[in-house]
Amino acid sequence: MSRIASMFERTRQQGRIALMPYLPIGYPNVETTLALAPALVEAGADLFELGVPYSDPQADGATIQHATHQALLNGVTPRVCLEVAAALRRAVGAPLVLMGYYNPIARFGDRAFCRAAEESGVDGLIVPDLPPDEADELRSAASDHHLDLIFMVAPTSTDERLRIAVEAASGFVYCVSLSGVTGARSQLAAGLGEYLDRVRGFTELPLVVGFGISRTEHVREVARHADGAIVASALVDRLDKLAPSEQVEGAARYVRELADATASR
Repeated sequence: MSRIASMFERTRQQGRIALMPYLPIGYPNVETTLALAPALVEAGADLFELGVPYSDPQADGATIQHATHQALLNGVTPRVCLEVAAALRRAVGAPLVLMGYYNPIARFGDRAFCRAAEESGVDGLIVPDLPPDEADELRSAASDHHLDLIFMVAPTSTDERLRIAVEAASGFVYCVSLSGVTGARSQLAAGLGEYLDRVRGFTELPLVVGFGISRTEHVREVARHADGAIVASALVDRLDKLAPSEQVEGAARYVRELADATASR
């Protein structure tokens, strides 16, 4: 059983959903990324979405764009991301999922990237700009190197697109909570439960909800319908507002608050 599958089995037995913080690798710097992950595990994080910086992050709003731009200025490349993942694997047992756009993977080479990711202790990949019906080469490489390839679905996805995405996916399904790009919101979109019920009709894979989650009440709402919640922009916003000496402790305090809201139903 993979680390991702084992983690979801554990959270189900504990009667809660998984909490998945997003960490843009190299923001505000690599050292902080390396310090954050162990502290957030201690605070209640179950797995990590590790952002691979890219110059044209189409799915991301202003907060993540700012963070990944800074990471690029810091010299963070895909190889650096793999080195950071390897260091994090030595530090934490939580699953690590790289979230990055396809161009850098293609330049690296699908099989070479997946081989390097496996060697670094990575458990899965999220590639938001690669449609599942155009992902055969990466799917094959990921499978050969024991990586889950996770696809996104959205409230606007037709039943046919849902079917294609979930049949191609492994590990879990990333359920975008709303139409639009990443960013913290004051409220989750109306009809979240109905949307997730529709996705559930196509798969038995865990459903993890991302985009817009920033408050404990959001996590509680997700816990009524899904298997996990991703907190991204809101966490980066916290980091951005804290002094460097306070970032790790402040982020851990925030994640602890969200973790306390993960009890399912």
